[in-house]
Amino acid sequence: MSTFSGDETAPFFGFLGAAAALVFSCMGAAYGTAKSGVGVASMGVMRPELVMKSIVPVVMAGVLGIYGLIIAVIISTGINPKAKSYYLFDGYAHLSSGLACGLAGLSAGMAIGIVGDAGVRANAQQPKLFVVQSRMRKECGS
Repeated sequence: MSTFSGDETAPFFGFLGAAAALVFSCMGAAYGTAKSGVGVASMGVMRPELVMKSIVPVVMAGVLGIYGLIIAVIISTGINPKAKSYYLFDGYAHLSSGLACGLAGLSAGMAIGIVGDAGVRANAQQPKLFVVQSRMRKECGS
């Protein structure tokens, strides 16, 4: 008779972390894309020539889902109890890292959506605002 050590359930928590990273990041990416996309659509009615400049928040929000996918792949490739021991500590570590990545992606997507929508609409009213934002990016080193 074998005793239950808890390590048999460790891969469950690891895969739960991978799923959390992917799901929450994609939820943030979807919200950010939708919210800023509405701003691009309304701005396109007022100033159609500025639409291509204004898709930056949509692209930024979409990248969040890719970050979640990368972390989910990294976590899931680290789970192989047959090759090496996978303890309960490893499962909890992967769960917490997946939740951290996923919830950060969700909150970043919400922020990108809200700020992107407002920024795109402001860009339609005052096109000089885009130059200031681009200049700030150059001075900050990005």
